[in-house]
Amino acid sequence: MNQPFRIVIPARYASSRLPGKPLRTLHGRPMIRYVYETACQSGASDVIVATDDDRIRTAVEAFGATVCMTSPDHPSGTDRLAEVVDTLGWPDDTIIVNLQGDEPLMPSTLVRQVAANLAVHAGVRIATLATPIESIDEFFDPNVVKVVCDKAGYALYFSRAPVPWDRDACTGGRQSLPAEMPALRHIGLYAYRASFLWEFRHLKPASVENTEKLEQLRALWHGDRIHTGIAEEHPGHGVDTEDQLEIVEQLLEKRAQ
Repeated sequence: MNQPFRIVIPARYASSRLPGKPLRTLHGRPMIRYVYETACQSGASDVIVATDDDRIRTAVEAFGATVCMTSPDHPSGTDRLAEVVDTLGWPDDTIIVNLQGDEPLMPSTLVRQVAANLAVHAGVRIATLATPIESIDEFFDPNVVKVVCDKAGYALYFSRAPVPWDRDACTGGRQSLPAEMPALRHIGLYAYRASFLWEFRHLKPASVENTEKLEQLRALWHGDRIHTGIAEEHPGHGVDTEDQLEIVEQLLEKRAQ
């Protein structure tokens, strides 16, 4: 189903672990420019950068991006998207992809995939993607968010803990990947219907969301379903630390050779 979709790129300057992250230079260009170019290659009908910082606005307007200035007080990127929906007056059935400004290597094919995933599930207002976990270190890393799904691909739970937990394989302190079903790493790429974003701003944060520090749990807690597709290709590295910035820089240099 080729339903049109729009992309919003939320971009904050005040990152706690990597200040000024969207404007950090990668192979001679600001990180957010790579993200913007991915968005433009995806076939989206609109690409909007949502920011609360004039430095980011100036930088992205310089390479031709459309900017929507938003409040500096939003607790999450999803709240920032909701303000964009309100400001631009997008209809309730609009499909909006949230493409994070710190994902310079995200393939445009996955952006199209998550939008199409939502389009074909008419009764769903949120879709996302996941990819199989293949290493023990990744499975036990709390910075890697895991997702467990039902047989139809709907998320049952997201966690920083190693889930699903293979009780028998992990007895006596042993570490093992689940034997009966694949462990899945959640990719932080979402498609929403505009109606959900408007409602999300008014939902009370859930205790489980505050515990895991995962805002998607608020949606599950309040009864929305999240369809989770298996990514058609590897999502690439995101950037949240200086070390990750250096890794992505090296990967971009290899691509340019």
